[in-house]
Amino acid sequence: MTIRIEVTSADVAASRFAISPLGEAMSALRLCAGQYRSAPLAPWVARVRDRYLRLRRDRPAVGALLTLLRRGGYNADFVQPPPSGVGLTFADELAAIRATPLEQAREELARNLAGHRTPPEYARRIFEAPDVVDRIADGIEAVWSTLVAPDWPRLRAVLERDLLRRAGQLGTYGWAAALADLDPRLRWISDGTDGVIEVDCTDRGNRTLAGRGLLFVPSAFGTLISYTEPPWPYAIVYPARGVADLLGPPPPGRTPDAVDRLVGGSRAAVLRALAVPATTSQLVAQLGSGLGSVGGHLAVLRDAGLVSRTRLGRSVRYERTALGDALAAESPPSGAVSTAERSSGSTR
Repeated sequence: MTIRIEVTSADVAASRFAISPLGEAMSALRLCAGQYRSAPLAPWVARVRDRYLRLRRDRPAVGALLTLLRRGGYNADFVQPPPSGVGLTFADELAAIRATPLEQAREELARNLAGHRTPPEYARRIFEAPDVVDRIADGIEAVWSTLVAPDWPRLRAVLERDLLRRAGQLGTYGWAAALADLDPRLRWISDGTDGVIEVDCTDRGNRTLAGRGLLFVPSAFGTLISYTEPPWPYAIVYPARGVADLLGPPPPGRTPDAVDRLVGGSRAAVLRALAVPATTSQLVAQLGSGLGSVGGHLAVLRDAGLVSRTRLGRSVRYERTALGDALAAESPPSGAVSTAERSSGSTR
């Protein structure tokens, strides 16, 4: 089935780009639970597995959340709404969930569970509790604090980089360029300056932006989600680029490629990690190497013209030069992302 979203040239100016920390927490939970797989993020999933298992054991609300999450069916909208604005923090988004009226939450939970597998007794007690909204919010907060927050500075950097790239494509070249490589299930059909966005999903129908624009939300952990029902803004959540090898070093058995042989495996790892600009301490945490080792590799890469450095306040940020980007591009991708679907006011 397909949803068709009619857009005009006026919708370009009205479109926005935002990051959703809360959405990343929910997508990370799905990933850890095995609801879909991502080869590039396999090292991160392995690294946080013990933390995830403790969450499941110590936080019943997390298990209850997982009983709600469906593929190809309705998911309660208040649990993972699109961001309502730009520059929101996790606390901002969590406050919006906590403000959900109880009656609305009960209606959405009932719709979510209709035709779905029967949840276990502990989850039913949570869903029937008078403070169900706060309990679910507490579970999401625990997911964020345990799984996502420790890596958030690096994650936010890759999301911001992708967001700026996508916004530049839309503003300069229009819808075709901005949507070209978002997801195979999404297509742009041009009709002069206007056109239609087609999204393959579990719903069907025609929508129109009518000058309201589209909200683009890049995700490090997630797959394609489309929000096309009130009260949410029309939004597309899409997999961000540059996530591969971001949250963990390549597997130990990885076969060296030409870049490894040219500059050495350790320096090649630093060069790949700089797909997103980073400080020395961030690289140390990501690669698991010593401060002196990473600093030495950065100095050599900088002398070779492969990376540059910029001072930002008290910190120094390194990023690849155009030559470094070209060299790193010679490395093959570390894997492809499998997809999952979510359907409701949002469709996955």
